[in-house]
Order: sequence, then structure tokens, then C-alpha cells
Amino acid sequence: MSLATLTTTITGGNDPAYYAGRADAYDEHNHGATLNELTTRAAHITDHHDPMYAAGYNAHVLELRRETAFRTATEADIAHHLQARAA
Repeated sequence: MSLATLTTTITGGNDPAYYAGRADAYDEHNHGATLNELTTRAAHITDHHDPMYAAGYNAHVLELRRETAFRTATEADIAHHLQARAA
């Protein structure tokens, strides 16, 4: 006898298309797409695809933007402190 796995158990109640959109943005980024390319694709996907897929894609792109902004700020802060020590 087999047991059926409910979609809500796997996806936490969200539409599977949401996770498909996140996964596609993740894969494209890992295959070399720049943040600007992903942003352009996100705008196109928002206009022409399933709303939940677009929400997932956009969520990952925004996550990448926040990560990039944090990394840039941290690196600038480190460089500032290193430069202050050298002077």
C-alpha cells in the first residue's frame, strides 16, 4: 500500500509554481546570469507568466539583490577600516 503525499506538506501551503520560479532564478544565477539580466527576466516573467511562478522568481531576485547590497556594504566597511589602519 502506498501513501499519497499532500502538496501542502511539501510546499508549506504555497503553490508549487512559486517554488519553480525560485528554483529557475537560482539556476539561472548559478549558470552565470547577472543581477541585471535576472531583473530584466523577472519583469518579463511578471508580465507574461503564472502569477505564483513570477512571485517566486521575483522573490529570489530580490533576495539576491539584498545579498549583493549587504556584501558590497560589508566589503566597503572592511576596506575603510583597513585603509584607516594603514594610514
